[in-house]
Amino acid sequence: MRLQEISPKETADALQDGRAVLIDVREPHEFAAERIHGALLHPLSTFDATALPIDPSREVILHCGSAKRSGMALQKCAEAGVPIGKHMAGGIMQWKSDGLPTVAVDPATGRVIDPQKG
Repeated sequence: MRLQEISPKETADALQDGRAVLIDVREPHEFAAERIHGALLHPLSTFDATALPIDPSREVILHCGSAKRSGMALQKCAEAGVPIGKHMAGGIMQWKSDGLPTVAVDPATGRVIDPQKG
């Protein structure tokens, strides 16, 4: 399978249209502090490619903080024979740089900040 980086905008469009499932391979504390709305957590430290939600109607896209760990997770998918070949270029850092929204926790108050909830 050909490995492919896709942009945060392409990822956001695929999520919005219901064409993709986004898998976050960062660690639980990173996910708890800030995440992309709708992403599922499968940390690289315990990553099992065979446990990913495979749905023929939606592609699986991996992401992490900067695209390094998601690239490593793609390699694990290839080694396990799991047909996942896409990850998000630049990770959540690029997602935020591109002005796309995240769900975060205010460390001072513990309040959840979710722009999609208003």
